[in-house]
Amino acid sequence: MQSWLQRSWQTRGPGALALWPFALAYGALVAIRRGLYRSGILQSEHPARPVIVVGNVIAGGAGKTPVVIALARHLQARGLRPGVISRGYGRQSRDCMAVLADSAAQDVGDEPALIARSCPGVPVFVAAQRIEAARALLSAHPDTEVILCDDGLQHLALQRDLEICVFNADGIGNGWMLPAGPLREPWPRPVDFVLHAAPVAPPGTASPAFGTRRSLAPWAVGADGQRIALEALQGQPVHAVAAVARPEVFFDMLTAAGLTLAHAESLPDHYDFDSWNPIPNKRQTIICTEKDAVKLWRRHPQALAMPLVLEIEPGFFRALDAAIDQRRQSTPGQRRTPAR
Repeated sequence: MQSWLQRSWQTRGPGALALWPFALAYGALVAIRRGLYRSGILQSEHPARPVIVVGNVIAGGAGKTPVVIALARHLQARGLRPGVISRGYGRQSRDCMAVLADSAAQDVGDEPALIARSCPGVPVFVAAQRIEAARALLSAHPDTEVILCDDGLQHLALQRDLEICVFNADGIGNGWMLPAGPLREPWPRPVDFVLHAAPVAPPGTASPAFGTRRSLAPWAVGADGQRIALEALQGQPVHAVAAVARPEVFFDMLTAAGLTLAHAESLPDHYDFDSWNPIPNKRQTIICTEKDAVKLWRRHPQALAMPLVLEIEPGFFRALDAAIDQRRQSTPGQRRTPAR
């Protein structure tokens, strides 16, 4: 069903047309909800630190988490102290908690677990309500200077200072709302920055837009942190497994890197791997994404993760730094409310 929807979302064909009435109803609900926040009937809150929301307007994976990791590392390199908050999608608990480098993904979510492992020294907190995660973050780390919110562009209860909208190579697809198209809310809509994997920004983009490029690192990583050169894996059959929104993209990248895929196994996004068993061929190396590795290594520590390298146009970081500096000097009353 997910694969069929993603294909139908690229055109305004019979499948999308059949869902068009439901898209109208969904769009009306989105507009009403935004209006309730704009009027103050539904309340929002600001955590008294500059908040940068990294999100998307399309359903499925757009590559938000790699962007959050890149931003956290960039802010650290600037000498700032960033923190990250997330809902922790797919976790079994709804408690507000800190995410540590060794936290189990089923407790905190696979993406927050990956962020914590990828960004040493950056505190990460998860909660069902992101403002609750922000409060806990600041209580434990009051010296935090900038809060990064992984996902949450539509989470209007959290006020934000900057919005970064991320698009994958599919852009806005057919341009229709869910379920007839991939849009969670109408596009275009005001954001501060757009990051896009396609050669050009999505139609209607009025915000500063910057291109991104994703590629695999020239090495794989084991559960013990050891790196294995990609060249050492070439010429031997591997069992590739991916539980991400667009597994075919990962498989294509592996093939382009010269790996021989004896098996390419797609699983539902955020799959927990508790009941998964590889094909019983010990000669085939298991290859997975970094997001999957934080869950897969618990049961299959012999698996190798392929790190993703994200390249963003340098101009983006210059523009972001200027915007952050401006927001840090502003007063809370000058900050933006979420319903624009």
